[in-house]
Amino acid sequence: MVCHLRSGSRAAAIAPIEAVLFDWGDTLFHPPDAGRVILDAARKRGIAMDEAEARALWTELWEAGKTPEEVASGRDLSLEQHRASWTRLFGRADSRVPGISARLYELMDPYRWTVYQDTRPTLETLRARGLRLGLVSNHAYDLRRVFAARGLSPFIDTYVLSFEKGVAKPSPRLFEIAAADIGVAPERTLMVGDHPEADGAAARAAGMQTYILPAWSGAGPRGLGHVVELVDRSRDK
Repeated sequence: MVCHLRSGSRAAAIAPIEAVLFDWGDTLFHPPDAGRVILDAARKRGIAMDEAEARALWTELWEAGKTPEEVASGRDLSLEQHRASWTRLFGRADSRVPGISARLYELMDPYRWTVYQDTRPTLETLRARGLRLGLVSNHAYDLRRVFAARGLSPFIDTYVLSFEKGVAKPSPRLFEIAAADIGVAPERTLMVGDHPEADGAAARAAGMQTYILPAWSGAGPRGLGHVVELVDRSRDK
């Protein structure tokens, strides 16, 4: 039996948690302020647009990128596929702000992304608890260098990246690989992410416990402190 912990859930874990796997984007790191980029580009071109429209346009694009069809499109198996898929999707906005798709794709460079306020404290606390930690991400970039640049490398034991493994979420296979790499039984491993299917259902199919983060408010902590609570409660039985 595997515990399924969704947004804000307070349910208890089924087995003591010995390892935690994290998604990357919208879980440990967040993207640049793309709404501001759209707004600035529109104004430079003399296009009438207010902040609300710019942010709504970005939200529409970003959510479209999380649909099951896009996630499973194979875009994260190579840089070429990544660039082609995202620029095609961002191209939907070119009719409103000509040329904005190329500018938005620049924001997909992981070095431009920002660590959430509670990312480092959470990783530090889990490491102090003696847990093994890993990253499971659909990505076409080597995120090891990004973690090293932010001083986070000491906290990550394994990186399971789709472009290296030749398989992407929502395939449970990526999580099976992660379980083998991290060296902990799936039922004693917690997967933390933001996507109910790619991070939740797929990890559960591989036998893991899961926790899907609630939507971020746009400021302050991501809510990762709850992961520490889940780990502690799982060990207090």
